[in-house]
Amino acid sequence: MEVNKEKVEGFYDQFADQQIKTGVNSRHLSIINKLISSGLKSNHQVLEVGCGIGTVSQLIAKQVNAGEVLAVDISPKSIEKAKELWKAKSNLSFEVSDMSDFEKKGKTFDYFVFPDVLEHIPVEQHSTLFANISKHAHENSVVFVHIPSPRFLEWMIKNEPEKLQVIDQPLDTSKLIGVLQQFGFYLEEMKTYSVYYEEKDYQFFIFRRNSAIEKTTMRKKIDVFLERLAFKLKIK
Repeated sequence: MEVNKEKVEGFYDQFADQQIKTGVNSRHLSIINKLISSGLKSNHQVLEVGCGIGTVSQLIAKQVNAGEVLAVDISPKSIEKAKELWKAKSNLSFEVSDMSDFEKKGKTFDYFVFPDVLEHIPVEQHSTLFANISKHAHENSVVFVHIPSPRFLEWMIKNEPEKLQVIDQPLDTSKLIGVLQQFGFYLEEMKTYSVYYEEKDYQFFIFRRNSAIEKTTMRKKIDVFLERLAFKLKIK
């Protein structure tokens, strides 16, 4: 999908004002909830890609109050607004970047967060994107991806195209998993679920660094027993 970079920047420069009016919504809160459930800790270093005006960024910064969040976006106007809106948060910083040449020598991150942004980045650029992510990952790094479910986005393209952004493409699950595997991550969890519609309008993926298991730990017998008991009660 060939799209002029200046056109994309211009779209999101204009989109910044709309984001301010929208504020924190159910999707943003769902993303934070899933990040916490996946293991986000207060001391983690986080890179957020496609931050817009920082709505999700500031929610992450609240959770990692002993860590830091670096949030990047292709839109200079969005970054300018984000810096002003969240200037009181000392552990949150913003930079203009499309991730094509992202480079922080010696810097690694515990979490890489993509909050409904990958569908707006042409698929042919994903390989370069995750190559740069891999350079800044350590053995326990997590990649968290949140996107519209492909079937739902296909419906939007057909029925409500006026609500879509300059690039809005359904993402093939197998290709997404494949490109992450190519750069040393494995899929730990994936779920299609509902935020605004009964028809399951969003998906999230949790990828972890594909490091070898050095040891195994048995679950507590009481936990296994209670789980088995709960299963039995459901099938009666």
